[in-house]
Amino acid sequence: MQHSIYRLGTLVLALLLAPLTVAADQLDAVRERGLLRCGVNGEIPGLSYRDDDGDWSGIDVDVCRAVAAAALGSADKVELIPLSTAERFDALRQGDIDLLARNTTWTQARDLTQGLSFAAILYYDGQGFMVPRSTETLSTLELGDARICAIADTTSIDNAKRYFKRHQMPMELKQFPDLKAATKAYLEGECTTLTTDRSQLYAVRAQLEQPESQRILPEVISRDPLSPAVVKGETRLLDLVRWTLYTLINAEEMGISSDNVVTAKARAQSDAVRTLLDLDGEMAKALGIEPEWGYRVILAVGNYGELFERNLGKASGLNIKRGLNALWTQGGLLYAPPPN
Repeated sequence: MQHSIYRLGTLVLALLLAPLTVAADQLDAVRERGLLRCGVNGEIPGLSYRDDDGDWSGIDVDVCRAVAAAALGSADKVELIPLSTAERFDALRQGDIDLLARNTTWTQARDLTQGLSFAAILYYDGQGFMVPRSTETLSTLELGDARICAIADTTSIDNAKRYFKRHQMPMELKQFPDLKAATKAYLEGECTTLTTDRSQLYAVRAQLEQPESQRILPEVISRDPLSPAVVKGETRLLDLVRWTLYTLINAEEMGISSDNVVTAKARAQSDAVRTLLDLDGEMAKALGIEPEWGYRVILAVGNYGELFERNLGKASGLNIKRGLNALWTQGGLLYAPPPN
């Protein structure tokens, strides 16, 4: 008996004296690999789009590049991986990608049941409807008996069902695997209207030979806050993605852009600017990355206003107005916790 107690005490002492080890996480894996694998759409101008020359653009793409700049020192150290709607969550959970930045709506059900964590709202979107301008339809309330083309496995399905039931309008819902298939069916007359997030409707219309032939109806029938996501439990990577987005927003509010960030760094004296750019390295220490990551992010992609204008605003050809995505100081919802 005494011998057993002695052995147990020895084992406990050995465990107490053993060096503590910290389990590696996804951010460690990204830094060891030297490459951020980012899941995107690839077919929606303004959000994420790869053209015929293989060049990428879009606000989701810029977020991937910004996170790579923060974590790895260069916005070019990113692999953009096109994923379908049905593939996106499995790809993240199975470790095929590190970050999902694929125009994905943040919902309670997804946050609590899909094994992923959303970082922060990148874009306030909402579901809408597009109809041929040749019709006299000017409102969604005139869509009774409509044949609706929609994308399967998206929030658009339930949103449309609820909206038409609430307004006691019969309809026929046709589901397709992706936006391309849904758009094709709509343009070929299989449906009388196409529904998805309004940002995607603007992108679809801009790609047509005759964009003016299509009307996007004014009503917005849902709230669709789009957010990047990581696997549940990856707290360090989640923190980095979240604060990268907040850095973009705070930079716009503070008037720091890709054009003046070098000067801002050289002249920085206030605690807010020094923390935003991480000039003293305190935030980098907490995240486990190299100092001045905020500076690298803004230098690489600019602030949120630059991202929006370049990808969605007048400069993009989509000409989407800021609306809810304007800063809170300008009547929008865009708001980030302050640096200090």
